[in-house]
Amino acid sequence: MNADNGTAGLRTVDRDPSTAAPVGIEEVRAARELLAGVTRTTPVARSRVLDEAVGGPVWFKCENLQRTGSFKIRGAFTRLARLSDEERARGVVAASAGNHAQGVALAAKLLGIGATVFMPAGAALPKVEATRGYGAHVRLGGATVDEALAGALEHAERTGAVLIHPFDHPDVIAGQGTVGLEILEQVPDVATVLVATGGGGLLGGIAAAVKAQRPEVRVVGVQAAGAAAWPASLAAGEPVPLGGMRTIADGIAVGRPGDVTFRQVEALVDEFTVVGEDALSRALLFSLERAKMLVEPAGAAPVAALLDDPARFTPPVVAVLSGGNVDPLVLLHVIQNGMAATARYLSLVVRIGDRPGALATLLTRVGELGANVIDVEHTRISATVPMGEVDVAVSLEMRGPEHCRELVTALRDAGHRVTVTGVPEGDPRLGA
Repeated sequence: MNADNGTAGLRTVDRDPSTAAPVGIEEVRAARELLAGVTRTTPVARSRVLDEAVGGPVWFKCENLQRTGSFKIRGAFTRLARLSDEERARGVVAASAGNHAQGVALAAKLLGIGATVFMPAGAALPKVEATRGYGAHVRLGGATVDEALAGALEHAERTGAVLIHPFDHPDVIAGQGTVGLEILEQVPDVATVLVATGGGGLLGGIAAAVKAQRPEVRVVGVQAAGAAAWPASLAAGEPVPLGGMRTIADGIAVGRPGDVTFRQVEALVDEFTVVGEDALSRALLFSLERAKMLVEPAGAAPVAALLDDPARFTPPVVAVLSGGNVDPLVLLHVIQNGMAATARYLSLVVRIGDRPGALATLLTRVGELGANVIDVEHTRISATVPMGEVDVAVSLEMRGPEHCRELVTALRDAGHRVTVTGVPEGDPRLGA
């Protein structure tokens, strides 16, 4: 079960030592032999900025640089390579928001197996096209991975195709666990491993590899707050489905832990923490700007956990960047959210006198204060604006919280009524 361990969202798993994990290190090592020449040994990259915050070395395990753009090819190929000739002849079917889809599609292509992949209707277009590009037949439907999985199950029953589950199979867990073998080889003194977690295949596999060799290493699962099925499931002692999900991290938006992964994670994983949407946006922006790494929101979840509370995790820390497949439109939206969350965007409504030159004077003053104007809306007719005055809605590019506070304070000191929009009460951008 889980016990709440503070307000930051970290929960420690109370493991039952009598519970045996379905997948151990020997299965992971066997998977590594299967994957030789198929997957890459992805690099680790040092984050000096996070070093200072955490108080010791922080490394990124760059699975965003893996073939197909994520770790999923490891588990998919391991599963497909172990199918019998008769099973291969029937073909395979899978369900995924994109990363598992691409992994199955490429693995099937390499092994000469026909593949059909069910994807949610809102799956990122680049992931859909990449899956088709690897030769799989893609069928779109449903709003979530769980709904797509229902379609894949029906297809398997109707056609005899072998279902390649995105996480809930020992071969898939073993394949994903090869990431853990590489981590211990690349960062042998690692003390904490942070892993983005949806269904639990990557987390459980890494835990199998790490705990067998270094049982003192803390293995921490990171979930999006809007799709955090694991804390409640572990507290209940069994997988518990969520009533709904809402998160930009579609790669880890899984509404129910798997039966196999549940036993794996319950037996081996130490802790869970959850991160919010703003934290995910900040982490993706940080990864781009400071680490020069393109990661999807799910892949940035471990970075979000570090940025939220760096002192909580004992270094050396390895944060697994699990994937880099992101829709450019989603990326643009997330970057904008990340900039807003770090006070580099500021939206104001400023009331000024309705007289010639007043708007120009306001914008000149804003420029003098070092802000870059992105957008301006000048409202002269409104039931809420007194005669002789106008409201000016202005969006600004800023340099951070202190700059926001200085600008708002300066405008108010000049006699303007200033309303800061889109930030909570008490935000430093509100000024004095």
